Amino acid sequence: MATGEEPVRKSARQGVAVIGAGMVAGTHLVALADLSDRLRITGVLAKSPESARRFARLAEEKTRKSIAIYGDIEAIAADGFVDWALVLTPPDARAEIVTALAQAGKPLLLEKPVERDLAAATAIVEACEAAGVALGIVFQHRTRAASRRLADMIEAGAFGPLALVEAAVPWWRDQSYYEAPGRGTYARDGGGVLINQAIHTLDLMMALAGPVSEVQAMAATTALHLMEAEDFVVSGLRFANGAVGSLVASTASYPGSAENLTFHFERAVARLASGVLAVNWRDGRTETHGETAPTGGGADPMAFPHEWHRDVIADFADAVASGRAPMVTGREALKVHALIDALTRSAREKRSVSVDYPEDFA
Repeated sequence: MATGEEPVRKSARQGVAVIGAGMVAGTHLVALADLSDRLRITGVLAKSPESARRFARLAEEKTRKSIAIYGDIEAIAADGFVDWALVLTPPDARAEIVTALAQAGKPLLLEKPVERDLAAATAIVEACEAAGVALGIVFQHRTRAASRRLADMIEAGAFGPLALVEAAVPWWRDQSYYEAPGRGTYARDGGGVLINQAIHTLDLMMALAGPVSEVQAMAATTALHLMEAEDFVVSGLRFANGAVGSLVASTASYPGSAENLTFHFERAVARLASGVLAVNWRDGRTETHGETAPTGGGADPMAFPHEWHRDVIADFADAVASGRAPMVTGREALKVHALIDALTRSAREKRSVSVDYPEDFA
């Protein structure tokens, strides 16, 4: 097929190219297979040819369809059967991929984080905006039934003003986790527990409580891990709406337990943990929503359901089809990058700092 020639479509399903075949790719594969009536995997591109072959083989087993192995990003950009791409690479590999596909008019759904820091993430977002292509970010904690229920209750004003937020990520990662090349380094990942693990909780926290305006943090690498970046962070938080809060995030908390968020409102205390929302009204009533589920906080980082990823993917497919914005846009994701940058800067400078959001969020 000549470059630029429109393919003859044999199906109304959207074609999705998968880029990256590492640890999280298996979860996305199962999620894509669940959506096979709407989506089809056109092929896979990975740094390791063996990883690409393994992913393609598993994808063919699950979908009963032939899966191509792309030789480079240009092959995906030129493939007229690719409607959009799912990018699962480490953050340091994003810039070239995004530039090539955005210029080819391919929408992109990226695993978190967008990039290694706010400046690099902003460049990714601006490249997609300049090309006029959709950019979505995988923050699957927003899709949990309990998270959606709490968002609705807050929006309805059920709880009254927010006074205090407590965020905790008491996770555990064995040393073998950090022995994978580049993991937990600034060059590949951009940091440690903040940008790799706590980022989901921080994103959900601000989606529910609003932006953080000021932080005072301490970060460290404990004696339990040999790694470059931090595996422990504690911080005070001040929110733009006047509420205050705390953050404790770690991958050194053996044996690991579920991340949790507790919101103290005027009329109730709402706690999200393990996929369940527990509401304790100050008049004595209690209620719960959602179902208990593992979240990957222990030794097995992939011990969580794939349905949350499936819902993010389904939302992005709907966004591409309808032309609306996805659940979490690239620009929306810059908020959590700004917060992580501020936490890192506060810990490094040993002082309280303001969170410097892009102008859109000031």
